[in-house]
Amino acid sequence: MSAAAARPPVVAVVGATATGKSALAVALAHALDGEVVNGDALQFYRGMDVGTAKVTQAEREGVPHHLLDVLDVGQEASVAAFQSAARGVFADVRSRGRTPILVGGSGLYVRAALDVLEFPPTDPALRAELEARAQREGLAGLRAELAALDPVSAERLQDARRIVRALEVCRLTGRPFSAFMPERTYAPEVAPVVQLGLRLDRAELHRRIADRVERMLAEGLLDEVRRLDVPGPDGLRQGPTASRAIGYAQMLAVLDGELTEAEAAEQTVVATRRFARRQETWFRADPRVVWLDAQGEDIVAEALAVVAGDAT
Repeated sequence: MSAAAARPPVVAVVGATATGKSALAVALAHALDGEVVNGDALQFYRGMDVGTAKVTQAEREGVPHHLLDVLDVGQEASVAAFQSAARGVFADVRSRGRTPILVGGSGLYVRAALDVLEFPPTDPALRAELEARAQREGLAGLRAELAALDPVSAERLQDARRIVRALEVCRLTGRPFSAFMPERTYAPEVAPVVQLGLRLDRAELHRRIADRVERMLAEGLLDEVRRLDVPGPDGLRQGPTASRAIGYAQMLAVLDGELTEAEAAEQTVVATRRFARRQETWFRADPRVVWLDAQGEDIVAEALAVVAGDAT
């Protein structure tokens, strides 16, 4: 028996926002002697609790949760750093004979934790040089250079930031940027893996999203944003990830007098619906995900049956 087959699987609970992933993860942790690993990029941030629907201590039901509250709002989330941290937690949980349960709807972060995914190096000086060229000359010259080095990326990429990044990687590594695209292959140090996806009827998902936004406002989302909106590098506005988060960006506009709270709530609902569609598209493209009805009467039993029969 291989070492991978001898250890507990990583169970990943994925899908769109508001489908009940966190509650299922806790239930599975009880059943599988597991510990939960956060895979939601916004729940890394300390103080971003109400607007991210972060699980409360009561909702955790005594189950250990990892990689929550590990960043200040002024910091930028890093997929590469998360990959290393998540795999370290997986190994630690398994070393104690327990089951790691990854939960989240941030698709790239989930892929980084589970799959073969290499992160190419960066060079701030080279990137600054390329960005200056883009501003000075436009994108035509950069796109032509990229086409010679990596025709796949030149065809696929449209905006300046991604074209600059692709050229930076080509120059630094001598390899096409497209060669670093993720594979749908579980990393050997992570396998075995079982991915469970939660699906909801679109009308029910929209209802839950609207209810969640209403509840966040009632629980003090605006006050939470006001507390995080402090001057200096530790403030919410300085965070390239946190300040753009759905709900937080809208509440900052309320503080600036650009939106009423009702307008901000409406925009948050619309933006969350769009985000949920992107999440569904991302995860449905992965044939390894086993989909479960989020409203199923015995969803925990169904999930456990999948884990028992598909830990590969």
